[in-house]
Amino acid sequence: MKGIGLIKGFFYGNYFYAICAVALSIECSLQLGLPLNNIFYYLLIGFATILYYTHAYYIEIRRNPINLNERTAWYLHNKKKIEGSQLLLTALIAIISLLLVNGLQPHFSKVNGKSWLILFTFLLMGLVYYKHMHPFLGNWGLRNHGLLKPLVIGLVWAGIVSFSPVFFYDLSYPGQNKSLELLTWLLFIKNWLFISILCILFDIKDYANDANQQLKTWVVQFGLKKTMYWVIYPLTVLSLLAYWFFAIGQEFSVFRILFNSIPYVLLITVCTYMHQRKSILYYLAIIDGLMLVKAICGITGMLGN
Repeated sequence: MKGIGLIKGFFYGNYFYAICAVALSIECSLQLGLPLNNIFYYLLIGFATILYYTHAYYIEIRRNPINLNERTAWYLHNKKKIEGSQLLLTALIAIISLLLVNGLQPHFSKVNGKSWLILFTFLLMGLVYYKHMHPFLGNWGLRNHGLLKPLVIGLVWAGIVSFSPVFFYDLSYPGQNKSLELLTWLLFIKNWLFISILCILFDIKDYANDANQQLKTWVVQFGLKKTMYWVIYPLTVLSLLAYWFFAIGQEFSVFRILFNSIPYVLLITVCTYMHQRKSILYYLAIIDGLMLVKAICGITGMLGN
């Protein structure tokens, strides 16, 4: 039972998401042929991911405790631990941010203004996704738009794991401006599409609840079968094509290209089982787990050949 509790804490506490964010960021740097960033950068990404998701979900439960499930029960049962860890994470993020700003501040003016604008756009989108993250905007939130919701999540994730590692590299090595290069954006598009697909699949678990709340997600709007054939499969092909264009631009070997195509094969395989009812842990570990599989394949492919 203790082992099951640790597993639930690992996934429900969003520590798994932190590992995915760090792994995808490392994959990005390696695939672009860039050196890995400072350890503080990866700590900041990981801690911020845990803080953001836990805060958003915890506040949502406190405001709407009606939608009880296994994950909400875990949050309610571990209320004090969560609040304590959130305070600790906030302090750690503040310290790390101060250290990074102190060390890199002289380079701020040397990074292209467009890169700064893009970075803040991604951060702003993450902020306005949940309506309770910005009380000054009332009940408005990107999450309320069912069809846009997975695309926005994918966009923010791709910005954090595909753009921010390159942006931090530009800060560390002034004058590079790698964040504005075509290959960086091909990698960004590939990750955006791939993660958006996972977000659409994740919405399947909330089909009944979203339908009752009249939230028109892709599955609610079109049904499972049409969503698969009209949305999931075409986006998967587009994401794979974006990777192939990127790989050709980077002159990857055939082995590297094929190895990095494995997550797409697994994605299609997972889709064939989506008509069966699954637990929340399944969606967190298997569906979102494809992000980690993708990162591992990408890192292994770069180091293995």
